[in-house]
Amino acid sequence: MENKLFIGSLPFQTTEEELQAHFNQVGTVSSVTIIKDRLSGRSKGFGFVVMENAEDMQSAIDAFDGKDFNGRDIVVNVARPREERPRRNFGGRGGGGGGRGGYGGGRPRQGGGY
Repeated sequence: MENKLFIGSLPFQTTEEELQAHFNQVGTVSSVTIIKDRLSGRSKGFGFVVMENAEDMQSAIDAFDGKDFNGRDIVVNVARPREERPRRNFGGRGGGGGGRGGYGGGRPRQGGGY
């Protein structure tokens, strides 16, 4: 089983190198991933740290959960497997889909008296 931790409430400017150095204080870090927005490339404020063994993982939780990291109290807990979500269908032919409701009104488009 992988010793993966969820790290939440990260400051947005946090780098993976900073996070790895922080967690290396309590044990050996195998990998670090900060989740980023696809469009902007900016951090979403959470990530994952994989520790080498279960003892290091528990030490990290005990040492860092609810504690300050670069000005924010971070959340550190065991990562849960990602839940399968149903595929979203937006209708249409491979694109935006949907109707054209909400356009127009009941009055003619001519200047003057209504």
